[in-house]
Amino acid sequence: MESGQIIFLNGTSSSGKSSIARELLDILDDGVYFHLAVDSFSAMRTARALDPEDLDAALRRTRMGFHRSIAAMAEVGNNIVVDHVLSEPWRLLDCLMVLRPEDVLFVGVRCPLDELVRRELARGDRPTGLAEYQYDLVHGHEDYDLECDTSTATPRECAERIKTFLPNRPTPTAFTRLRERHLPSQRHT
Repeated sequence: MESGQIIFLNGTSSSGKSSIARELLDILDDGVYFHLAVDSFSAMRTARALDPEDLDAALRRTRMGFHRSIAAMAEVGNNIVVDHVLSEPWRLLDCLMVLRPEDVLFVGVRCPLDELVRRELARGDRPTGLAEYQYDLVHGHEDYDLECDTSTATPRECAERIKTFLPNRPTPTAFTRLRERHLPSQRHT
């Protein structure tokens, strides 16, 4: 069975990843795509309060499960649009270990900090300062197949750019390059 394609959108909170993902689902016409968002996985967790240590452990397990869910869906031939925030180095390393790098189109979703802060305040559903905290962390690996700036392009324009880019993906992919750089002993077979 041929594995599915993964369009992996990485950016801070309020950068526009979910909006781009919705547009991609609307315009991609070469098969069925699923939008898997880390926020959706987090929303499935119990609502009761946890002490900080238990919450940190639960969040880590949630993200690890999310990464393996992406891999499982793609492994059986599903195409996936991933919406994620790689704000801790281990998250990228875990994705590099569990996802087939040749299946991943890695897209950096960028936006200037002042615009992120404005969006965050306007949304009102995120902790104040979350995007600013994540800003220097999410793109620290500095390697993508494609980047979009949502301050200069609409979500639809970003989605169109990604769709146009898909047939011309680079070889090796950003995930392949990152895997070789960060996990040299984990050569994909």
